Amino acid sequence: MSNKGLVLVTGASGFVAKYVIAGLISGGYEVRGTLRDLKKADSVRQAVANICPIDSARSQLEFVETDLLADAGWAAAMNDVSAIMHVAATVVKIEPKDADSVVRPAVEGTRRVMEAAHAAGVRRVILTSSIATVGYGHGHKSGERTYTEQHFTNLDAMAKPWAYCIGKTRAEQAAWSYARANDMALTTIHPGMILGPASDQDTSISLGLVSGLLDGSTPAMLNMGFAVIDVRDVAAMHIAALENDESIGERYLATNRYIHFTEVAEILRQKYPDRPITRKVVPDWMLRIMARMGAPVRQIINDVGNVKHFEGRKGERLLGRPYISAEEAVLSAAETVTRFGLLSDKAVPKRRSA
Repeated sequence: MSNKGLVLVTGASGFVAKYVIAGLISGGYEVRGTLRDLKKADSVRQAVANICPIDSARSQLEFVETDLLADAGWAAAMNDVSAIMHVAATVVKIEPKDADSVVRPAVEGTRRVMEAAHAAGVRRVILTSSIATVGYGHGHKSGERTYTEQHFTNLDAMAKPWAYCIGKTRAEQAAWSYARANDMALTTIHPGMILGPASDQDTSISLGLVSGLLDGSTPAMLNMGFAVIDVRDVAAMHIAALENDESIGERYLATNRYIHFTEVAEILRQKYPDRPITRKVVPDWMLRIMARMGAPVRQIINDVGNVKHFEGRKGERLLGRPYISAEEAVLSAAETVTRFGLLSDKAVPKRRSA
């Protein structure tokens, strides 16, 4: 075992988790990743190798099969572990009819991980949370507002809660409650919209924002924006938190500047002028009508008509450097979704005029 010890990373096949694993290995740690299906082990190893081509990566990375909704495997997963990165999450593109399909793995899974860690004597936990646990239920219906780590989402005050927000918020609440009751050293990281380079073809739903614009499968943009963050910064913040005891008991927003959907399109249009990138924007009134009719837009309807800034300077201080720019996060995502063949075959580049 390396001098820095063995770190457990849950949800090892995820977009963020693969970068966390690569960063840990590069930093001299051994890593054990959890997977629901060990058949994914080789593909995760290859993705990690794509990020950090280190000869010893295979010997420093092992896997165990677990499920967030089952006890089997978790006790063994904790053997000899010095710290845990609980990154695993269920993320869906469209709001599910059954919210429990997202909420249960988030809440029960977090409790299960915390309980297994405590039983094994593992105190240090870094939890991947979200801005969804910060910036909602505060009566913000229009205009601009800035949120910090001091804000906590109020699910009871949300007009239209959605499964991911419910799951992440309740999971974080459960984690802090358990940590305080059992003297565990918890830190939570709260990313915004995660972009940046894909490590392989099995990537995040969030990169669909970029690929949908590039291949024309997004016919019209939403009239809104988001606080973007590069996946490399999210991973680096997890490791910085692990290595800085001052982060214990703290929440950190992993958020760069607010960027509007139309600005993302323009960044891509400048780099890829032959791509069929839409200029159309869905009007707010149409989204609100769709929401009243029961359309699956609850994931974004709370952000219609307002601008939410998430103050990320505390996270930059943890990193010890500025965040990767929003433009670089967008363009590196575009380069890799193109290189890995993640664009729709139906996309036909526009013909340029002579």
